[in-house]
Amino acid sequence: MADKTWLKNYPDGMPAEVDVDRFMSIPDMFEATAAKFADRPAYHSLGHTISYAELDRLSRDFAAFLHTLPGLGAGDRVAIMSPNLLQYPVAILGILRAGMTVVNVNPLYTPRELQHQLSDSGARVVVILENFASTLQQVLERTAVERVITTQPGDLLPAPKRWLVNFVIKRVKKMVPAWHIEGAIPFRAAMARGAAATFKPAPLTREDIAFLQYTGGTTGVAKGAMLTHRNILANLEQTGMWISRSFKEGAEVVIAPLPMYHIFCLTSTLSFMKWGSLIVLITNPRDFPAFIKELGRWKWSVMTGVNTLFNALLNAPGFDRLDFSAIKVVIGGGASVQKAVADRWQKVTGHYITEAYGLTECSPGASCVPLDIPWNGSIGLPIPSTEMSIRDDDFNELPAWTGKGEVERYTGEICIRGPQVMKGYWNNPDETAKVLRDGWLKTGDIGHWDADGYFTITDRKKDMILVSGFNVYPSEVEGVVAAHPGVLECGAVGVPDERTGEAVKVVIVKKDPGLTRESVIEHCKTSLTGYKLPRHVEFRDALPKTPIGKVLRRELRDPP
Repeated sequence: MADKTWLKNYPDGMPAEVDVDRFMSIPDMFEATAAKFADRPAYHSLGHTISYAELDRLSRDFAAFLHTLPGLGAGDRVAIMSPNLLQYPVAILGILRAGMTVVNVNPLYTPRELQHQLSDSGARVVVILENFASTLQQVLERTAVERVITTQPGDLLPAPKRWLVNFVIKRVKKMVPAWHIEGAIPFRAAMARGAAATFKPAPLTREDIAFLQYTGGTTGVAKGAMLTHRNILANLEQTGMWISRSFKEGAEVVIAPLPMYHIFCLTSTLSFMKWGSLIVLITNPRDFPAFIKELGRWKWSVMTGVNTLFNALLNAPGFDRLDFSAIKVVIGGGASVQKAVADRWQKVTGHYITEAYGLTECSPGASCVPLDIPWNGSIGLPIPSTEMSIRDDDFNELPAWTGKGEVERYTGEICIRGPQVMKGYWNNPDETAKVLRDGWLKTGDIGHWDADGYFTITDRKKDMILVSGFNVYPSEVEGVVAAHPGVLECGAVGVPDERTGEAVKVVIVKKDPGLTRESVIEHCKTSLTGYKLPRHVEFRDALPKTPIGKVLRRELRDPP
C-alpha cells in the first residue's frame, strides 16, 4: 500500500485512526446514549416527538415481544417494510437488542422483488406498514415468514391524534389496499405484550451480524451484505469524527428525508444519535409543500440527501425563504452531486454541500470532502481508519496522477480496506469472492487519485445504473422486458438525466410489429419498482453484439 498521502490534507485535529472498538454492540452504544441524553428529544415524526428515554423503553418493549415468540432466537432475521415513521427506529433497536438481525426492505417493492428478499434472507418475522400488506399477502406463503406485525402510520402518536391520522390515511385518503393475513399481530398489541414481559438483553459480539442490507452486483441479483455490529460501529466513529467538529451535545437538529431502509440514512441517523441529536423523520419527502413547511418549523443544523433531492428543493416554491442560519453540515451521498446543484445550493443557503462516497458493502462511508471545501468534483479523502487504492485488472496498485500525462494510465478500480468493510454476502460465497481480496473491497467504481490524496470517480466497471442514489441492475430490467410477448430481445443501460442523475433506457428488437412504448412500460410496472422503470424506450432492428453474442451495452447509449 502506498503512503497515505491524503493524511497531509486532513482537517486540523483529524486523527488518522479512530477507536472502532469503543462499544461491543449497537445496543451497547445506544444504551449508553439513552442514559446520557434521557430527557433530550430523539425522534420527531408526524408532529410528535419521543425522547431518548422513551426510545429506550419502546425499543426494550419490542425486544421483549420478540423474545416471546416461540422458536425465535439469536441471529434470526426480522424484516422491516415501512417509510420513515417513529416505529422504524423503535423496531431497529428492538430487533438488535433482542440479538437478532435487521433486514431492511423497500416498501415500494413489487411482489416479485419482495419475495426474493424475504426468501433469500430467510426472514421469519416481518414488521410492515399496513399500506403495503397487500403486497406481502401475495407472496407470504412462498417465504419463511412465520409472524407478521402490522402497523399504521399513527401508532406511536398520542390519542386522539393517533386515531385521526390512521382514520384519514385509511378511510379518507384510501391509501391502504384491502388485505388479509391470518394471525397478523397489530404493532400496538405487540408493544403491549412486550411491556408486560421480562426482558433479558441478548449477549452480542462485535462480529455478530446486525444488518442484512440488500444490494445488487455483477449478476444483477440482489444480495444481502452482512454488516456486523463492528462494521456499523466503526463507520459511526469514522464518519462521526469527520462531520462533527462543530457539533454540540444535545443541541443538533437533523433533517432525515432519505428512507431509513437505505444504508446512507440508516447509518447517518444512528451516528447523529451519539450526540443526543433530535432527528426529524420526513415520511414523504416528495410532498415538497409539506416538506418545506416542516423545514420551516426547525432551526436545523444537519441534513443528509442526494443530488435529486437537493435539486428539487431548490426548485420548490418557498425553499429560498427558509432560515438557513443554523446549518453546520449538509451531506450529499448515494450519487454524485452535480456542480450546478452544489453551486446553486451554496448561493441560496450560504452553505456547501459536502460530498461523501461509500457503498452498502462499506456500511457505507469510505471517503468525504473536508467540510470547508467547496465542490471540486472529487469524492474527497479516505476517512480515518480507511485505506483506498486504485488497482488495475491484475490487482496491481496504480500510482497517483500528478496532473501530467494521460489520466487514463492512472485509472483503475477503486478498492477499499477498513473495519467498515462487510463480512461478505449472505449465503453467497461466489459473489463474495468476486469483490473481497486480501481484505480489500473491489468497488466496481473506476477512477484515479491525485498527489493530494483526493479520489475521483470517472466511470463504473459494473453496468449498474444509479437512479437518484438507488442501484438498478440492467439484467433485472432486461429480464422483465424480455418477458413481454412482443419483445424479441432487449438491452438496458443508464443514460444521463437532469432530474435523477441517470435514467433507465431499454433498446428493444420487436417480435410483434405493433409493440408500443406504452405497452412496454405498463408491462414493467407489474414487476419493477418505480425508479427501475424505463424512462426511454427505443426500438431497433438489431442489437450490437460481440462475436460470441453478448450484447454490447455501451453501444446502446448512443443513437443507432
